[in-house]
Amino acid sequence: MATADDAPTAPTIGPFYDALHKAYIVALGEKLDSPSSYEGAVTEHLRMSGVYWSLGALSLLRDADEVDKLMGLTSSIGERPAIIDWVFACYDKRTGGFGGNCTGSLDSPCPHDGHLLYTLSALQILAMADALDDARLDKEAIVKFVASLQNEDGSFSGDEWGEIDTRFSYCALSCLALLGRLPLPNWALDEEVKSENEDSVIDIYKAADYIMSCRNFDGGFGCVPGAESHAGQVFTCIGTLSLAHSLHLLDKGNARDGPDFNDGGADLLAWWLAERQCDSGGLNGRPEKQADVCYSWWILSALSIMGRVSWINTSKLGQFILKSQDNDDGGIADRPQDMPDVYHTFFGLCGLSLIGHMGRIGDIEGRNYREVDPVFALPSDVVQRLGLRAQVISEYGGVVKDRLKTHSILNMIKTP
Repeated sequence: MATADDAPTAPTIGPFYDALHKAYIVALGEKLDSPSSYEGAVTEHLRMSGVYWSLGALSLLRDADEVDKLMGLTSSIGERPAIIDWVFACYDKRTGGFGGNCTGSLDSPCPHDGHLLYTLSALQILAMADALDDARLDKEAIVKFVASLQNEDGSFSGDEWGEIDTRFSYCALSCLALLGRLPLPNWALDEEVKSENEDSVIDIYKAADYIMSCRNFDGGFGCVPGAESHAGQVFTCIGTLSLAHSLHLLDKGNARDGPDFNDGGADLLAWWLAERQCDSGGLNGRPEKQADVCYSWWILSALSIMGRVSWINTSKLGQFILKSQDNDDGGIADRPQDMPDVYHTFFGLCGLSLIGHMGRIGDIEGRNYREVDPVFALPSDVVQRLGLRAQVISEYGGVVKDRLKTHSILNMIKTP
C-alpha cells in the first residue's frame, strides 16, 4: 500500500502519485531485462519501443540528469550496460535500420531485422540522451534505409517484407527530421518541377498525397486507403502532415489543390475526434469502443497540432487518466481498476501534459515538470535543443501554446 511518504498531490481534478510512478518506471527496467519475467517475455520482440516508453515517461517527471542517473542512459549501472550502448547493439548493418532487440553480448550482438518502428524509437532514445552525434550512428545508412522503404504511391513499408501502414509514413518522416534530412515541400511549384527534384531523399509531395488518400468521409484516417477511421491512425497522419509542413491539405482534399487555407476539413476531423470522448471522460479509438488511456495521446496530440484541444472536456479526461493510476505500485493502466503497464503510463502522462494538468501539479508540488511535444513525442526541451520544427495550426484568434511556438504556425482565416 502507499505510505505517508508517497502521499498524492491533490489538484482540482484528482490525486497524482509522482513518487510511485518514478519507482514503478525505474523498477521496470530490471524486469524488462529479465527474460524470465512476465514483462520481459511479452516485450522481448519490441524492447526498443518499451525502453523508449520508459525513458519518455520518466523524462516528463524528472530532468535529463536525473533520468540518466536513474536509468543508466549514458553510463552503466552495475552490470547493466548503458542504454545507448544496447541501442547501438540493436543496429542492423544489413538493412541500415534498428531492430526491436538483439541477442548475444554487446561485443558480438545479433540484432533483430531493421524496422521503421524501432528505428524511430532508437533515434528518439538517442535524442533524449543527446547522442545523435555519436560516432557509432551511421546517419547516411539510416537515411538510405528509410528512403528505400518509400513506395511509388508515396506510402512507406515498415521493413523489407512490405507491410504498408500510415504509421510507417510518420516513422519515416520523423526519422529523417531527427537526422536533419527531411526535405520540405514548396507547394507553389508546378507538378513538373516537383517531380524533377531528384536531390530529395524521399518524395515529400507523394508522401503527403498518400496520407490524404487515406482520409475518409467522416474526416478520419485509416491505415491504408479505404480502411476504417481510427484515432491512432489520425495521429500518424496528422503528425506526418505536420512534419511535411502540409497541414493546409486537410482543407483541400488533395495535395495538388494548392495552399489556400480554409476551415472545413480540419473542423470535420476535430469533430470526429471530439466524439471519441465517452461518458467516463476517457477517449476511445473508434465508435462504440471502450475508453482507453492511450488515446489521451493519440487524440490530444492531433487536436494540439490542429489547435483544437478545447473541443473536448479536458477536466473529465484528466479525471479518467488519474483514476487509472495504480495507487499501490505506481504506473497507469488502460482504464480504472486494470493493471498498469509502461505503454499506458507514458501516454497517460503525455495526455496529462497536453491538457496542462502536469503544470498544475508542478505548481502545487514545486516541481518543474517537462512538457511533451505533440508532434515528436519527446520532451519539448529536447525538441528545442535539436532545433526540430514541424507545422501546427493556431487556435481561433491566433493563439499558440508556448510549447508549440518553435514550430511553423499556420494561422486560421475563419473565426467562430
